[in-house]
Amino acid sequence: MNVHDFKVKAASGESVDLAQYQGKVLLVVNIATQCGLTPQLEGLETLYQDYKDKGVEVLGFPCNQFLGQSPEDDQGIMDFCQVNYGVSFTNFAKIDVNGPDADPLFKHLKMQRHDDKTNDASEGLIEKLTSIGQVFGDGELKWNFTKFLVDQEGNVVERYSPTYSPAELAKDIDKLLD
Repeated sequence: MNVHDFKVKAASGESVDLAQYQGKVLLVVNIATQCGLTPQLEGLETLYQDYKDKGVEVLGFPCNQFLGQSPEDDQGIMDFCQVNYGVSFTNFAKIDVNGPDADPLFKHLKMQRHDDKTNDASEGLIEKLTSIGQVFGDGELKWNFTKFLVDQEGNVVERYSPTYSPAELAKDIDKLLD
């Protein structure tokens, strides 16, 4: 089983078959509108613009599980992302990424890559989350803007900490495109 075997719900409510992305590199991200990391939407859009003609898609999945930082409905989230950050990459319906109601795609992503690849800012984030009592179990997403890099065959090749900026992912995307 790989990412292309899943169907997800579009923000408009229709079912979307991820098999349509076969042959493309995917960056799958749980996004939020009212998070300290929300400005990463601009970086994700820049990454998308830089790589879309090379076969890369950014797929955003809004989630409200982290201190309620994405409270809008699906249309409100899409409007916010477009108006404030010029987002043109695909955003889907709001989902849960952790716990018993986690979307099947995210259950799969977490099984394939159990731990975040971290950077220098990651340690501070974990300390901050622990201090506010926001701790999820082993393998669960720690916060908004966890990123999964998926190769052209639908295999999850990396999972990045929320503190990874989209620009930091370019070298790994380039490797997949070579």
